[in-house]
Amino acid sequence: MAPAEGAEYHWVVMAASRLELNLVRLLCRCEAMAAEKRDPDEWRLEKYVGALEDMLQALKAQASKPASEVLNEYSRKVDFLKGMLQAEKLTSSSEKALANQFLAPGRVPTTARERVPATKTVHLQSRARYTSEMRSELLGTPEMDVRKRTGASGPTPRDEKQSAAELDLVLQRHQNLQEKLAEEMLGLARSLKTNTLAAQSVIKKDNQTLSHSLKMADQNLEKLKTESERLEQHTQKSVNWLLWAMLIVVCFIFISMILFIRIMPKLK
Repeated sequence: MAPAEGAEYHWVVMAASRLELNLVRLLCRCEAMAAEKRDPDEWRLEKYVGALEDMLQALKAQASKPASEVLNEYSRKVDFLKGMLQAEKLTSSSEKALANQFLAPGRVPTTARERVPATKTVHLQSRARYTSEMRSELLGTPEMDVRKRTGASGPTPRDEKQSAAELDLVLQRHQNLQEKLAEEMLGLARSLKTNTLAAQSVIKKDNQTLSHSLKMADQNLEKLKTESERLEQHTQKSVNWLLWAMLIVVCFIFISMILFIRIMPKLK
């Protein structure tokens, strides 16, 4: 590891809390168990990985939790171990090999003694093992037949031709299997692309509808402002005319009263 990487990931040796220290220890134990050859009935590693998930969640909930890069690396390693256990439960070796290709091992050693991340080593070992199992499934029967036919006297030209034909047949089957997997992945990619385009079209229509609604709301607001101004002007005009009419009526009544007062004594 380069000095810059060693300085950047110094957290490997110095755990910030007791919970993180326990997590690192259990993670080292799980990586060591994953690198070893285990019995099919082995259950401890699965329980340890479950405990790792609980400890990781508790570490993320702490107030004094590590940096986000450290937590992401812990999550990456735990997810790798979990995915490796799920891949081991598959029945076919081709399915195991395909699932193993999608696993992402850790990028940083868990302890300072490791030169290469243990999860990366486990990933390479499992890939080689699944490839060997798949090759054994494909080549196991022809090899046994060739050995039985050749015996101790060695292969004859006819046996060599037959074994070559059988090898071509096995390689053809392997190529057909790879093409089938490639077609399935291509179909999944096309389906994902179709769904993405459909979702994009729906979102585009929703955005257009929202823009039209906002435009209509702005227009209605402008019309409402205009009508409000006209109503206010009309109200002001009505009040002015009413005020002048009331003034005229009051003046008329006042003058009438004066005239009435002046006229009444003369009548007596």
